Amino acid sequence: MIDRFLSLFREPVTERPAHDIGLACAALLTEIMKADHQLQTEEEEALKRVLQSLLSVTTEESNELLKRAGDQSANDLFQFTRVINDGFSESDKYRLIYGLWQVAYSDAYLDKYEEHMVRRIAELIYVPHSQFIRARNQARDGQPCQL
Repeated sequence: MIDRFLSLFREPVTERPAHDIGLACAALLTEIMKADHQLQTEEEEALKRVLQSLLSVTTEESNELLKRAGDQSANDLFQFTRVINDGFSESDKYRLIYGLWQVAYSDAYLDKYEEHMVRRIAELIYVPHSQFIRARNQARDGQPCQL
């Protein structure tokens, strides 16, 4: 029995599979949609539009990404924000934050949990506070995304 226990420490540790950038974006956007614990049709439609715009994917591809994102647990945001940090430029990160705000505002009500989640993601992907506020204001006012 002791040998079996010790063998656990001798076996190589396998890393979790890396997520691609599309799945990471879809998972983070989904977290905003779920943050207020009320799934609205407007939020789901906004999420699909943002994902298609952000990644230049088709409707079918965005639906597949959302399905895969729904299967993922985003309790650990670091697994997704690490992928964003590794693969996105500063302007791409800004566009993602703008998209998160669009999803949060899509049901005409900004919940405190949605705001907290956007803020947390912005901090994890190193978006400066001034850009966080600019993206919020642009999304809230229906302005186009401009860095």
